[in-house]
Amino acid sequence: MSAKSSSIVTALTTVALAAVGFLAYQASASAPDHTTADKKPSSTASPAPGKGKDGASRQKTEVPVPADSGEGERVVYALGARRVWLVTADGKVKRTYEVTPSTVSPAPGTYKVDGRTLKLTGSDGVPVEHVVRFAMADGVVVGFSAAVDGSMPDPSATKKTGGIRESRADGTAMWDFALNKTKVVVVK
Repeated sequence: MSAKSSSIVTALTTVALAAVGFLAYQASASAPDHTTADKKPSSTASPAPGKGKDGASRQKTEVPVPADSGEGERVVYALGARRVWLVTADGKVKRTYEVTPSTVSPAPGTYKVDGRTLKLTGSDGVPVEHVVRFAMADGVVVGFSAAVDGSMPDPSATKKTGGIRESRADGTAMWDFALNKTKVVVVK
């Protein structure tokens, strides 16, 4: 094979590999967050911005950060409201959403993120992602996570678990915001 022929083959191979890579990227970017086509989002999942839980447009309503949650950059978790706020250093709410609490809850107080794991199997046997751990309560590790299949825990479960479940979109937002040592404030 001549040098000119091998250059042409190399160029064509490079172009073909680039095209395959681009098509693979497009396919992964448009793939759904979960693979269970018949599963409906849970009733506690955060709706898309500007949409209600049923997908209909809704007015934006703001839920204020609890007054007793401190200052500066922090994650605020309100036990009674079953809600989380991601608050920036200047005190602005970056995101707020509802969560499904675990069977074990941390006492009100200030904690710090002390561990993060991209994917694992939760203590309830459900594969979870974006695990952000911040406390121990009743001998159980407590943290935020999102079930890969979008499910929420059984509220009547008797097993001690510490996973505070979020929707997958909210779990991604938490993962991006709550790095190690980020302050987590738990209020009633």
